Order: sequence, then C-alpha cells, then structure tokens
Amino acid sequence: MRDAILLVAGLFSWTIVEYVVHGALAHSHRTFVTKIHGIHHGDPHRVFTIRAWPWVAIVYFTSLAFLGISAPTISLSGIIAGFLAYEFLHYRFHFAEPSSNLESWLRARHLAHHTGAPNAYFGVTTPLWDRVFGSEPEAARRAELEARASKMAPLTGRTNIERITRRFRFSN
Repeated sequence: MRDAILLVAGLFSWTIVEYVVHGALAHSHRTFVTKIHGIHHGDPHRVFTIRAWPWVAIVYFTSLAFLGISAPTISLSGIIAGFLAYEFLHYRFHFAEPSSNLESWLRARHLAHHTGAPNAYFGVTTPLWDRVFGSEPEAARRAELEARASKMAPLTGRTNIERITRRFRFSN
C-alpha cells in the first residue's frame, strides 16, 4: 500500500513539474527551456521533448543503482510515468482525433494555448495548476478559445521522433 501511495504521489508531483517547466521555464522567464519550447510552438510537428529523455533515463537508472527499489525511486517512477503520459497525450493532442470527452477537452485547452493564448493553459495533462495559479483565461475568453481549438483537425506528417527512430533502422 505504501508503494502505491508513493507511486501516485510521484504521478501527482509530475503535474506541478509539468506546469513549472511549461509555464515558468518555457514561457514566463527566459531560460534554457524557452528556446527549445519555442521550436515546438514554431513547428508543432516537433512535439516530443526528445532532449529530456536521456537525462530522465540517467537520473532514473542512477537512482536505481544507488538507492535500489526504495521510497525515492518509487516516487521518481511515478514522476517519470507522468512524463511518459504527458508525451503520449501531447502527441495525441496534436496528431489524433480525441478518443473521449476528457481527451477532447484537454486537447482543446492545449491547442488554445498554441493558437490564441500562449501565456495561459500551461497545464497540458491537467488544468489544476492553471486554476490554482490563475493562468486560465476568464470564462468567456476560455469558451471562445476552446471552441475554436476544438474544431482544429489533427496534424499530419512526421514528428521529430523520426530523428531518433531513423538512427535505429537497419537496412536489408
């Protein structure tokens, strides 16, 4: 039971990490994340945070090597699960038709961030921290932005994941 609570706490912790990285480090302040994130805003086909993957893997496997399966690594597993869920959902928001009302609503929020409210909607996987920190547009503007975004067709074409998978293809 303790391990399940630690995993869920880590997963929940991801939501604030996502908000801080996206809102504070990518948009509100000029940091190393700003330029990288700007590439995605300029070209939404570059949807994956590929540069983060090696660092996430290094931190995770180093933690496991030094701490084993312990409370910190279980919590970290939850955070990383949140990151992976974010990557999956972020891809779907840009490239797939929503499969549920919840996904449709979250997609509209994220696409509204891209198309009309770059200084709002920093939570991609949850609106929780936008509501807590007041980074959602007021109700009428929110309804307008989300209605327009919900009509957007999914993107087509390749994503930046191709750069990675191309390196691992073997020719016959």
